[in-house]
Amino acid sequence: MGTITITNLGKAYKQYPTRWSRLAEWLVPFSKPRFKHKWVLQGVTFSVNPGEAVGIIGVNGAGKSTLLKMITGTTQPTTGSVHMTGRVAAMLELGMGFHPDFTGRQNAYMAGQLLGYSAEDITRLLPEIEAFAEIGDYMDQPVRVYSSGMQMRLAFSVATAQRPDVLIVDEALSVGDAYFVHKSFDRIKQFREEGTTLLIVSHDKGAIQTICDRAILLSAGQLVMEGEPEAVMDYYNAMIAERENQTVRQHIGEGGRVQTVSGTGEAVVSGVHLLNDKDEVIELVNVGQPVGLRIAIETKSELPELVLGYMIKDRLGQPMFGTNTHHLDQKLKSVPGGLKGTYIFRFPANLGAGTYSVSTSLHIADNHIGKNYQWKDLALVFNVMNVDKATFVGTCWLPPQVEYRA
Repeated sequence: MGTITITNLGKAYKQYPTRWSRLAEWLVPFSKPRFKHKWVLQGVTFSVNPGEAVGIIGVNGAGKSTLLKMITGTTQPTTGSVHMTGRVAAMLELGMGFHPDFTGRQNAYMAGQLLGYSAEDITRLLPEIEAFAEIGDYMDQPVRVYSSGMQMRLAFSVATAQRPDVLIVDEALSVGDAYFVHKSFDRIKQFREEGTTLLIVSHDKGAIQTICDRAILLSAGQLVMEGEPEAVMDYYNAMIAERENQTVRQHIGEGGRVQTVSGTGEAVVSGVHLLNDKDEVIELVNVGQPVGLRIAIETKSELPELVLGYMIKDRLGQPMFGTNTHHLDQKLKSVPGGLKGTYIFRFPANLGAGTYSVSTSLHIADNHIGKNYQWKDLALVFNVMNVDKATFVGTCWLPPQVEYRA
């Protein structure tokens, strides 16, 4: 079983005011330092237990790739240490280690040996590598004629030809066609079930929340949050939308779930309830039952425009459905301060049995990125039960009409 232990990890690069400062340091090596440290990563400490899957997220420049390079040993840390156990397979930069003038087959041998395989091992595994990569005759063509997607296919196939104890994946899987991305994630899930320890960097919210047990958020080279994937992703999305005079707040709600609230506070959601067809408040819903989502709003100051949106998520935080009054052509213009109003959205609860949550947002235009008055996750939690429908699986109820012809 593989483990990863990161202790006070940091990476800094030297910054010289002029090129002559660098020359002077070379010529007079024992003089005072003529550079300043530019820290791209500092004070990062965490561990990944055997069989655990951890996702790393953050905006571009947060230090994610630098962290993975130090973990895999391609870059040496300035401070701290990395300790890993077990056989490690890593996919960092796309096709890293491939020689453009060599064929895919030759590169498979070279890349495999870098991963610790013997030539005999690669020969034995090559048929499976070819079958999984599905690049056909290109296997014997120079890599320079490959598309980026083909390089990713070959690199991933080699790195995962045998189940590693530790699998480290950067955002290489964001390149390529949807078919192979799904195929790759199926293999990753299979490895997870068999006990592989996984460390993955991805902007794909669905991948992080579906695969990972825990998520880590990096910002400006520091670890700012670690916890359940849904809570970390909610915080990350709030950070992206954050602007001047906005705050991101988190607190423990009912059931121990972490609720994230962000925005300027110029408008707020004061209440969210689920209603039956008699407008009575309910918490338990039958599959397909007609319901109403009642959302009360209040403005704290005058606003040029106000849009209310909601999103229904499953228990993993995956979006099931979302819309807003901009798309429904119901947005408010020239809104006075102190306004109190209520929206009711009516729809059939065509959801599978399970627990769901509702997130709400108040903003301008079509999304909360431009001007976020308030974003509130876990504004409402409700349960769906299958009381009178035929048995089915999944998160959506899509009853078919069946016709048989002999």
